[in-house]
Amino acid sequence: MSNVLSAKGKKFDFSVPILVIGAGACGCTAALAAHEKGAEVMILERSQTPHGNTSLSGGQIPAGGTKLQSLAGIKDTADILYKDILAKAENKCDKKLVRYVANESANTVDWLVDRWQLPLSCINDFVYPGHTVPHMHASPSRFGAELLNVLLQAVTSEGIQIITSATVTDLYADQDGKIRGIRMARPDGKLEDFGCEALILACNGYGGNKELLKKYIPEIVDAHYHGHDGNQGDAIIWGESLGASIKDMGAFQGHGAVITPHNIHIGWPAITEGGIQVNKNGLRFSNENHGYSEQALNVVQQPDHVAWTIWDQRCQDIALQMHSHQEAMKAGGIKKYNNVTDVARYIGCESKKLQDTLSQVFEMCEGNSVDAFGRNFTGKPPLKSPYFVAKIQGALFHTQGGLEVDCSARVMRTNGELFPNLFAGGGAARGFSGPADWGYLSGSGLLSATNLGRFAGEAAANLVLNQHL
Repeated sequence: MSNVLSAKGKKFDFSVPILVIGAGACGCTAALAAHEKGAEVMILERSQTPHGNTSLSGGQIPAGGTKLQSLAGIKDTADILYKDILAKAENKCDKKLVRYVANESANTVDWLVDRWQLPLSCINDFVYPGHTVPHMHASPSRFGAELLNVLLQAVTSEGIQIITSATVTDLYADQDGKIRGIRMARPDGKLEDFGCEALILACNGYGGNKELLKKYIPEIVDAHYHGHDGNQGDAIIWGESLGASIKDMGAFQGHGAVITPHNIHIGWPAITEGGIQVNKNGLRFSNENHGYSEQALNVVQQPDHVAWTIWDQRCQDIALQMHSHQEAMKAGGIKKYNNVTDVARYIGCESKKLQDTLSQVFEMCEGNSVDAFGRNFTGKPPLKSPYFVAKIQGALFHTQGGLEVDCSARVMRTNGELFPNLFAGGGAARGFSGPADWGYLSGSGLLSATNLGRFAGEAAANLVLNQHL
């Protein structure tokens, strides 16, 4: 149970200027930024080996106007990214923070690449829903674990200490909300208290906490959870106890194409390049290409809570750039059939109904009819055999609601004032998606983790270093 304890009269045998809770992309970025400024920093990680939601992600960071984009001939700007985020969230997000993040996104990616050798390159052969230009910067295998390993190596090479198997259970705070330290539990039950001058919460959201999900997002609580079990909402619970402002708690990033029972998500180009989804009756049920986040609930609401994704070789060739898609192929979760009859047999639907569905899609691709769900098929060629098929379920990847922060990632109170020395980023902070699943722009998770992590690390370092002058 996470608690906030009184720091009155508390003495700490050990203290460090900056403590970071969580060793994912946000925590590592924050630690590197603080260290670069000259501050001493330590990371506390609950797992024995750091492998949170960053490792489970597609390893893609959106930005506008980077050096890599310029070299790739991609004309992008911070303003375009800002407008894309706002459009996806229907303007129901923190516009000031989103503007600042968009403006700094290129600086963050350039810094991660130039200073810390993050192996990023531009994705320019497809764009995700809501991206008007190719914003994405990805690891070679499109796999978040690849990025996290590089960040962890950078942290280690800089001599920044990471204490693993350290579950932070409690915070020590003064009456004014100033954080004085933390209590952590070791696997053997031993408790240890550390003091600090600034605390950065990089411990993600509450996707692994069923009680919080029932409270804030009941519609997704029974869906497959594709995130890290350690995401228990500690930052939210501490924040509530401290009187922090918590916003957009109904927001989450879902995924509408996680193969069942293998629990591996297919590469979304299978959809963006022209693929479709049908239910057990062989019928389409939504605009599949509106966004993979909101597609999760569309799938959950189908008979038996499942659907089937169908795509062709052209889609497959692009989707195979994604590590998860490669893993799905190895696991046997993706089937290949030469005709519609065999696809229908695999799904268990009438062949005529599935053929009618594909014929309707063909007509929409040719511009001869309009999709009742609002999808524009005219930009891609019709699907043709052989067909690739996967039985999929809707899933929750990570929550997007969290602690409200300012442009330095400092946590805000409900009255708008700032806490003296508490910062948050990534899934612990309020995201950019607005109040629900439909506002999530692809890549926003790592956009928040890397940018808010950098802001928090720099601001925390400035805070503690100025105190020592």
